[in-house]
Amino acid sequence: MTAPDLARPVSAAPARNLDKNDYKTLALSALGGTLEFYDFVIYVFFATVLGALFFPADMPDWLRQLQTFGIFAAGYLARPLGGIVIAHFGDILGRKRMFTLSIFLMAAPTLVIGLLPTYETIGIAAPLLLLAMRVLQGAAIGGEMPGAWVFVAEHTPQKRYGFAIGTLTSGITGGILLGSLVAVFINTHYTPAEVSGFAWRWPFIVGGLFGLVSVYLRRFLHETPVFKELAGRRSVDRELPLKTIVRDHRGASLFVGLLTWVLSAAIVVVVLYTPTYLQKVHHIPAALALQANAVATLMLTIGCVIFGWATDRFGTRAVMLFGWAGLLVTSYLFYTSLPGTPTSLVWHYGLVGLFVGTIATVPIAGVRAFPAHVRFSGLSFSYNMSYAIFGGLTPVILTLWLQKDLMAPAHYVGTLAVVGFLLALLPIASRGYPMRAAPQ
Repeated sequence: MTAPDLARPVSAAPARNLDKNDYKTLALSALGGTLEFYDFVIYVFFATVLGALFFPADMPDWLRQLQTFGIFAAGYLARPLGGIVIAHFGDILGRKRMFTLSIFLMAAPTLVIGLLPTYETIGIAAPLLLLAMRVLQGAAIGGEMPGAWVFVAEHTPQKRYGFAIGTLTSGITGGILLGSLVAVFINTHYTPAEVSGFAWRWPFIVGGLFGLVSVYLRRFLHETPVFKELAGRRSVDRELPLKTIVRDHRGASLFVGLLTWVLSAAIVVVVLYTPTYLQKVHHIPAALALQANAVATLMLTIGCVIFGWATDRFGTRAVMLFGWAGLLVTSYLFYTSLPGTPTSLVWHYGLVGLFVGTIATVPIAGVRAFPAHVRFSGLSFSYNMSYAIFGGLTPVILTLWLQKDLMAPAHYVGTLAVVGFLLALLPIASRGYPMRAAPQ
């Protein structure tokens, strides 16, 4: 297969508007992503409570927090294996089946976490079981996001490509918003003693049960003609897609990997890590920290749609340059203003959350960085390997860095925003392979 010229514009699909089948596919994909990502991130909103319950009471607080986030990181470290395996069988058996499997692998461990006995009851077995469940969750999320992006991208008409990917990403990040709102509810309606006693379990139990419901909902998600065409072409490939990627698409893999590093900094630091940072470093009450986080996550969800729509109108490069520059400025504005007043906390956190929405440009540029016959595996490999390294280790790095510099989150996010800005200047950021390969 001859690779098309990277200088030619992307052609996502015939020029048409989204129809009812497109909206159905987008809605079901986004809903499943919301529920699955909620299950994956709810852990971090209760990291402080989990650390106290699953590790010895006489352990130093910083070490307990480090080990708690270490277990959180294990979920990211398991992503590449899950992503590679799910992508491989998604190419053979169909993406619908792998979508269903990935969400089941997420829902079941989440339910188990909500039922686990604590360290006081079973000792060292408690954190080990928690670790095992996080590994299963990581394997599940590794196949979910790249598969959803590719599925929707290849189904969407060209002039609505950015909007569709942005909307799907918005639905996925909606899982973070749902987790944040649930955490706010728990911390508002229960005392700290009640949260530590039993209330922390409800978000995991409910998330697991709703995840199992979403397994049923995905039976209504049909394979698209594009997937069937791609599956037919892949069936005659003589080597594994991953081998082709490593040999022929190292540049694209590096590009997507670096973009994913930027994405992980925005999500892991600003959205997932900061609520604990606000409580531990600036002594902001848990309820207020989580309320501000909910506002920021809502703005992120809205921002993904806005930045996705803007790429259709103004081009991917222009939107990336504006968005990553905005993240650099607003992140420093937010972290340097802490602790501030409750009002300033919410406003500044919401503003930086909006610019975190620039992450929608990562799959917009990343999906088309690979040709059709290795797209799913290429995106999955590059995205998950990068997220495993950078997303998983970021909370641990920040926990250690904060021992010397309380502005560590701002410096980390700011530096990666500059990296994103520079990546936007590369030709591959605005151009790539057509969504549909030429006839063979």
